[in-house]
Amino acid sequence: MTTGKALLAVVAGIAAGAALGLLFAPNKGVDTRKKIVKKGEDLVDEFTDKVEKKMDELLKSVKFSRPKSEDLADVNKMRKPQAIDN
Repeated sequence: MTTGKALLAVVAGIAAGAALGLLFAPNKGVDTRKKIVKKGEDLVDEFTDKVEKKMDELLKSVKFSRPKSEDLADVNKMRKPQAIDN
């Protein structure tokens, strides 16, 4: 299972558990619906923050793994056959 699928499964499980807990709580229907909406918004915000954090980490790792242009120029100089003077 990939990390994204696992994270989505965890978030879905938390949301389902929270919704069921609120539905069985002894509150008015209006209050319960407000709590469900609030909890859903909180979960979406939390999920968005985690996705943004992972994207930042991914972009940093890609940025640091890319060779610099100077390094590529040095590699190309080493690969270029030298002219033989006669």
